[in-house]
Amino acid sequence: MADAQPVIFVGGLGRSGSTLLERLLGEIPGVTALGEVVHLWARGVRADEPCGCGQAFSRCAFWTKVGARAFGYWRESRAVMLLRLRSRVDRTRRIPGFALGLVTREAELAEYVSAYMRIYAAAAEVADARVVIDSSKHASLAYCLSATMDLRVVHMVRDPRAVAASWRRRVRRPEDGRPMARWPPARTALHWLAQNLAFEVLRWRGVQVIRVHYEDLIAQPVTTLTGLAAELRLTDSPECLDFIDERKARLGVAHTVSGNPMRFAVGHIEFRDRHATLPARQRWLVTALTWPLLLLYGYPLAY
Repeated sequence: MADAQPVIFVGGLGRSGSTLLERLLGEIPGVTALGEVVHLWARGVRADEPCGCGQAFSRCAFWTKVGARAFGYWRESRAVMLLRLRSRVDRTRRIPGFALGLVTREAELAEYVSAYMRIYAAAAEVADARVVIDSSKHASLAYCLSATMDLRVVHMVRDPRAVAASWRRRVRRPEDGRPMARWPPARTALHWLAQNLAFEVLRWRGVQVIRVHYEDLIAQPVTTLTGLAAELRLTDSPECLDFIDERKARLGVAHTVSGNPMRFAVGHIEFRDRHATLPARQRWLVTALTWPLLLLYGYPLAY
């Protein structure tokens, strides 16, 4: 890949709009969206879940070519090994050590990150893309990657009361119909605080971290995406964003390996905030647990 920084990592807590943002960025010429690459080994190679194109991972022509270029082919043994490495080096509890520059298990970390770099490079080659997007979200993976490679991070932020309400909803996975995970509001609030604080520290450490508010993306999609694309140096022509206006966007097929149900969307989608609310006591609990970053991000304490 000719670009010296070919990877954009979309981070933040789940249910904050990362899949929507990734799909929009992936429509820009020269950019390809890969979904949540952190889940490739478990959900793609091992479980053979569908790609965003609708085909099973093992039958998707795009991912078959990526596997061939990156590793010769996808192997169960490699998946097991990478999942074992992930459990050792890609953990939220290791973030303080990364933040303080106390990197341990360096050989394992290098091997773990090398697998991602090979996937990114192969995907860019197969898609003939200048830039690839990984919407894995997890701050711990962003720290792993940034320890050994240049990384641009888009930090997706959403009001934690709305995030907590979303995590309470019953949603079925389109891959198999099973219910997606549900979290109580207190757990969501603590994860929201931890993940977003980790990305703030990553910015403090010198990694390029660009914050995007979900609410801005929904209310002013053209302005928000245009500004972000310019800051990321993804386009220098307004015509590259002709797939989007202030009410809707046109999405093509994306070869996203994992993510929320929006990764399967094709055609026109409307920009609307699917607003869900929490009972008053739970709203104030989430507010009490997250207020320092609420104020930093400009959200009101009353909700």
